[in-house]
Amino acid sequence: MSDYQPSPPPSTPYTGPGAPVQKTNVLAIIALILGIVVPIGGIICGPIALGQIKRTGENGRGLALAGLIIGIVFTLIGLLWFVVVGIAVISGLSSGAYSTSP
Repeated sequence: MSDYQPSPPPSTPYTGPGAPVQKTNVLAIIALILGIVVPIGGIICGPIALGQIKRTGENGRGLALAGLIIGIVFTLIGLLWFVVVGIAVISGLSSGAYSTSP
């Protein structure tokens, strides 16, 4: 026989059956998704989620902030794009580049 004794498995912290599970705010998740897909939705849902998180103590503050910030950035990029395209079209029309005459 050998003197080898296997080491015990590493211990994990005991959370117990009554340990509360911290819940993530659903509106914060929705704010993040909408901030990417429909930016104005992220701008609307983000602050509402932040208020709920402050009141209830749920997780998700970072998600709500990210949805709000991404929504604002994407909205500004979209507005800037429309302004640039609008200026380009107006500039092209005034220079005659889009003339319909042969």
